[in-house]
Amino acid sequence: MTRPNIVSRAEWLNARKTLLAREKEHMRAYDRLCEERRALPWVKVDKDYVFDTPDGQKSLADLFDGRRQLIVYHFMFAPGWKEGCVGCSFLADHFDGANLHLKHHDVSLVVVSRAPLAEFQPFKKRMNWNFPWVSSAGSDFNYDFDASFRPDDVKAGTATYNFRPYTGKMEDLHGESVFVRDPDTGEIFHTYSSYARAGDALIGAHTFLDMTPFGRNEDGVMNWVKLHDLYEDYKSTDSGCH
Repeated sequence: MTRPNIVSRAEWLNARKTLLAREKEHMRAYDRLCEERRALPWVKVDKDYVFDTPDGQKSLADLFDGRRQLIVYHFMFAPGWKEGCVGCSFLADHFDGANLHLKHHDVSLVVVSRAPLAEFQPFKKRMNWNFPWVSSAGSDFNYDFDASFRPDDVKAGTATYNFRPYTGKMEDLHGESVFVRDPDTGEIFHTYSSYARAGDALIGAHTFLDMTPFGRNEDGVMNWVKLHDLYEDYKSTDSGCH
């Protein structure tokens, strides 16, 4: 452990107040950024999307569950996978706590993956998650919102991710898309999408780590993270068997 300078309480307080001024500046800048995000123009969604859910097929409008706003997390779980992406799973560990409050603030949060429903339901049960998770299998949804990529589109140079040409080899990546539904007309609008490191803002564990002197303490991005049931001290709270 490499220690920084060890100082008196008065010297520490002076350094802390200097940083506090920068923290306040950062938060005010973030508030302004959020205002600009909310002021983005909207795009009407004209295509009909159908999703497979545990309660049968549902439309995009159905996913709002009676609320005006919908956040969709594009979870990396491709057809044939046995487990979800570790990074997506780390982020998804934060969803149920947020959903306790979001649903009371006119916001529905739904997770969407391209794999068939039956392929990721066992993983959801294993992770002991409760958030809605639906399948876009057979739908253009994940492709239209740049979270999945057809090989022919990648080859032709027409695939995009994070608002730039995508030339990678993965057929599925992660991201967030936000929609609003007019309760009077039923019209749905796409208001926002973000990808790649933008999802970091949703990871509460990182916010805690960023307050500590060792921070995230990584050799690579989230290289220390595991599926939560693979940590050595994990004890399931699920009374059923996996």
